[in-house]
Amino acid sequence: MWSWTGSVNDSLIGAAEKAIPGATAKKLSMTRIGSNYKTKVLTALAGKSLVPDIVAINDDVATYFPNADQFHDLKALGADKVSGDYLPWKWKLGITPENRMIAFPMDTGPTALFYRRDIFEKAGVEIDPAQVAAAVPDWDSFIQLGKKVRQAVPGSAITDNITGIFGYGLAQQSKRYMTADGAYIGDQDHVRQVWDLSVRVVKEGLSANAQAGTTDANAVVTNGRLVAYVAAVWWAQLGPKNAAPGTKGKWRVTTAPGGAGNRGGSFLAITKYCKDPEAAFAFITWLESAKNQAEAFLDPVLFPSTPASYTDSRLTAPDPFFGGQRIVDVFAESAKKYPGAYFSPYDTIIGTPLGAELVNVEVGSKSSDQAWKDAQQQIKRELTRVGAI
Repeated sequence: MWSWTGSVNDSLIGAAEKAIPGATAKKLSMTRIGSNYKTKVLTALAGKSLVPDIVAINDDVATYFPNADQFHDLKALGADKVSGDYLPWKWKLGITPENRMIAFPMDTGPTALFYRRDIFEKAGVEIDPAQVAAAVPDWDSFIQLGKKVRQAVPGSAITDNITGIFGYGLAQQSKRYMTADGAYIGDQDHVRQVWDLSVRVVKEGLSANAQAGTTDANAVVTNGRLVAYVAAVWWAQLGPKNAAPGTKGKWRVTTAPGGAGNRGGSFLAITKYCKDPEAAFAFITWLESAKNQAEAFLDPVLFPSTPASYTDSRLTAPDPFFGGQRIVDVFAESAKKYPGAYFSPYDTIIGTPLGAELVNVEVGSKSSDQAWKDAQQQIKRELTRVGAI
């Protein structure tokens, strides 16, 4: 098996390296790849050489659909027998438009609203998670609350940058950039509305303008500028717990304005070069059972795709960093209510120009309308070049 660092629970892998449960005559041989993971997988598949039996795949699973013939159809191995154990929308993401299941659910990335309880209290706004959720059911009310907090605590922001709002706003949609039959819809209202929302947050002065991949991204969490943020469950670890450990007890989580969403989550696939796909499938279904997904939530903090895990005591324990709140309850509701959306093999090609042009708006080098027009022209050029439209 190939995977990237931090994608699986080490103790579970250690057990399978001795004997695979359900296929005890076999042992797992694990390779963790630290960088350029996807490139190495695609290179191995293209060269048909030294291809592993099992590969982990990130949330860009649809980019592997054109290579579906390189993987076993998991339905032929009995996947449908366990489909009811998993979130329906997550299950569907591993199935190609031709109804071939090439990827099995691992973790998910449900979204919610993180906020600084102490700063909200200082600003004289609601502080209890239920009260905050009731006060900001939609993005408009969230912007109004952000303005109120900023008035009391100058410099306060409700997003790290413009693409932060765009990414999480889009993550709540029931459709994205393409339809399953290959039509481009990334220029339609559902995308433009999220674009306009992102621009509005910036124009209202509520973005910290801390671009992803820079030291500023952590700094705005550390110095308290980012007082609220709609983000995925994994941000709890990568954001405040990592960048601002001194804020322990000051954060809370509640339902996100605009509704449930998902951003992130991975899969496991069995390549066609696997000589014992039944043993590989036995390993996958054991590793991703509700019991073991609950174990993986503890380390490396992967949120389960198995709803039965959400009542496991390993998940429901109060989190001291969040003031003893049972944050799993918020994310579990988001995971169950997320409507699901079709991800296409071309989403990266489409999303990259949109993100780049939004940054141009934030830094003031282009108007919103011009940036949108330029992004759409580039997208259509690229989609034409790769034969997608």
